[in-house]
Amino acid sequence: MRRIVADTNIYISAYNFGGIPNQVLDLARARRAELFLCAPILNEFRKILRAKFAWSPERIRTVVVDINQFTRIVELRGTITVIKKDDADNRILECAIVADAEINVTGDSHILELGSFRGIRILTARAFLDAMR
Repeated sequence: MRRIVADTNIYISAYNFGGIPNQVLDLARARRAELFLCAPILNEFRKILRAKFAWSPERIRTVVVDINQFTRIVELRGTITVIKKDDADNRILECAIVADAEINVTGDSHILELGSFRGIRILTARAFLDAMR
């Protein structure tokens, strides 16, 4: 089973628009991939849902409960500063390191530019789904 970390933008897109990002989460729901998450990713997810999409606290709580059903939470240890343009992107990489992930799934150009990081492949949601076929 593939060990993956999905960027906040994958969760945001999946829960707001469905499509390919939701198919990534569906693989974790079906236990075909092991999806890891950390508090900073979850906190950013909550913040964006409220600020940009005007989700109610109750709706956000419901979705977080859903996410907790098919993800494994890891605790970050230490910080890295690989991505200078957006420090929050470094939390995605830190989560992937702690989770011993094989793949980081993202739509973020700052992370995608890396191609890979410490042996972790960095793929778009579409490229990840293609790799899983």
